[in-house]
Amino acid sequence: MYELSLMSPQDRVEPVSDALDALDALSVSVEDADAQTDAEQALFGEPGMPPPQEGWQRSRVVALFETEAAAKEAADLLQAQDFFEGCKLLSLAPVVEQDWVRLTQSQFAPVEITPEFWIVPTWHEPPAQARRVIRLDPGLAFGTGTHPTTRMCLRWIARQAATSPDAAAALGRVLDYGCGSGILAIAAAKHDATEIDAVDIDPAAVESTVRNAQANNAALHAALPDAAQGLYQTVLANILASPLQVLAPLLCAHVAPGGHLVLAGILERQAELLQQAYAPWLQLRVADQEDGWILMTAQR
Repeated sequence: MYELSLMSPQDRVEPVSDALDALDALSVSVEDADAQTDAEQALFGEPGMPPPQEGWQRSRVVALFETEAAAKEAADLLQAQDFFEGCKLLSLAPVVEQDWVRLTQSQFAPVEITPEFWIVPTWHEPPAQARRVIRLDPGLAFGTGTHPTTRMCLRWIARQAATSPDAAAALGRVLDYGCGSGILAIAAAKHDATEIDAVDIDPAAVESTVRNAQANNAALHAALPDAAQGLYQTVLANILASPLQVLAPLLCAHVAPGGHLVLAGILERQAELLQQAYAPWLQLRVADQEDGWILMTAQR
């Protein structure tokens, strides 16, 4: 694969890009030629800034071609056109081959929840000290253990299970509302919860939870929200503050006497809003915090 790089003034970017498309470029991208310099321009309006610009004064147009011959032919044809005036050929070079799968995988390392509990991608070996491991790869559904909200929920599960010699009694029947990848439900299974319902409004998340549970030998039931029935000893919801406010009566209605409600996806400044929303049913408190996010819990 070969990369053809051009410099273009603002008024020539569109005809140059269209011509590259017509010359069978595999892709065409446009970027600010002055990025990372004092001349860099913002295209999108921000408070106190001038109105947005339609394009940069100088743009770098980059096109990819399958072969060197195709890239050279495109460069020659472009330079012969009247609309190329003011433009300049910067370079034509082969694209360095990379193992993109390995490069992507290298960005995801094992995540420590507690010294004994880890989230480990399938291409890594678990750390020697890990006694409980969830095997989970990045996917479309939210929840890989890298976000503070997920980590705080996982820590709560691990610590709650550790408070009792009978972990099953500590977590009891569990509801993971808004399960995403199913990571919280799987964590509950790894910590010996007795029965687990994982629900989400997104069918893709339900499918993701089923696949991840199977990969981790975790016994749980994943379905759409209507499947959540009755009372639970532990109700987990790692969503966002706005839907958590709306869901207050529903989630509280599922908490059994003596049971726990665990909420995440909440910014520090939103704590009072959530406390007010849940006040008719349960008294929320901040149980953990990390990087501006908080975990809120209540016990009936």
